[in-house]
Amino acid sequence: MLLDHNYWYFKSVLTPRFCDDVIHYALNKKEHIARAGEFADIKHITDEEVKKFQTKRKSDVVWLDDQWIYKEIQPYLHTANENANWNFQLDRSQPIQFTKYKLGQYYDWHCDGTPKADKNVNNKIRKLSMTCQLTDGSEYEGGELEFDFRDYDPHMRDESIHRVQCKEILPKGSIIVFPSFVWHRVKPVTSGTRYSLVVWHLGRPFK
Repeated sequence: MLLDHNYWYFKSVLTPRFCDDVIHYALNKKEHIARAGEFADIKHITDEEVKKFQTKRKSDVVWLDDQWIYKEIQPYLHTANENANWNFQLDRSQPIQFTKYKLGQYYDWHCDGTPKADKNVNNKIRKLSMTCQLTDGSEYEGGELEFDFRDYDPHMRDESIHRVQCKEILPKGSIIVFPSFVWHRVKPVTSGTRYSLVVWHLGRPFK
């Protein structure tokens, strides 16, 4: 699919107070070990499965479904969908993922969605992904959000020339929206802690 824009960003649009409130709220909830896999994050998994998934991803998450958070961030997703000329048909969002990347934690190359309809979400697919930066880039090192806009797994060809680091999202309160089929990763954090929100918006499969 040819796109006019591979991602759309909003710099420092969430207030520091909102970001800090979300961090404090989420840290008081039960954390889960994040797992890589389509729509599977909130299911119970065994210790053996944890080891398998941690080769792909290592981070801690909290699942949120609070209207005061949706109300603040959702308008930016729809604005990006229009301004970037994607104009994807959208239905609803999945629960929000609060993610904590500590020292050495990461998420290797992946796509958030697949073209195949998922029966667990009424035969919808993830169409747009949104990441909200809750900590400023000066509060941690590493943890860069990186894109590869080729249409195949970057593991197949290690060509850094095709990769783009999303520096626009580094300021606290910034938001980036991108199609869920875009390959991306979060590089290992080397110091500090990176906090973010991630939300996926569902729609009917592309024709």
